[in-house]
Amino acid sequence: MPDPRHHRIRRLQRASHPAPARATTDLAPDAAADLRFIRDTMERSASFTAIPGWGQVILGATALAAAWLADRQPNSAAWLKVWLAEAIVAALIAFLSMRWKANRRGLPLLSGPGRKVALGLFPPLTAGALLTFSFQRAGLESALAPAWLLLYGAGIISGGGYSVSIVPVMGLCFMATGALAIVAPAAWANWFLAAGFGGLHIIFGFLIARRYGG
Repeated sequence: MPDPRHHRIRRLQRASHPAPARATTDLAPDAAADLRFIRDTMERSASFTAIPGWGQVILGATALAAAWLADRQPNSAAWLKVWLAEAIVAALIAFLSMRWKANRRGLPLLSGPGRKVALGLFPPLTAGALLTFSFQRAGLESALAPAWLLLYGAGIISGGGYSVSIVPVMGLCFMATGALAIVAPAAWANWFLAAGFGGLHIIFGFLIARRYGG
């Protein structure tokens, strides 16, 4: 006949030493949450992830509209005014959409990686603005489209080095479009601008929005 004291001792031992598998299961969700927090913190400190995908899609749509309108202007001066107005609209859309995404993700807009992105973009864009007036005064309007595409692409590459990996790829595509615009007939300049500032912004905007949260 089994000794009842033996069964009582076994029950006490199980009560004082719970199974380790259950403790591991209880701790697993907390450990996973900690790992996600550490990973997100490292990503935020290393790269600027507030590049606005949907903002680029909107920007690309306005560029296509500008290309359509510019093609119907009677002279090069009027054509240039349309694209300069589009540049102002695009800058406003880019800033507001970037600010919205940065606030939504809790990221600083002009500090850390964000400041490095801005510093990478600023010199090529400033050079593009100055060359625009220089080329227009010299009667070299045909050189504007290649210059804009090349300088914008260069700025995206240099600034995008501190952002997600797809951004420098977009810059390379802009520079390739600008290189093609150099060797193509001058009459195609407006449509190269549509392909670059319109098409490329829409394509890469969709990719960024889907892969990087908006």
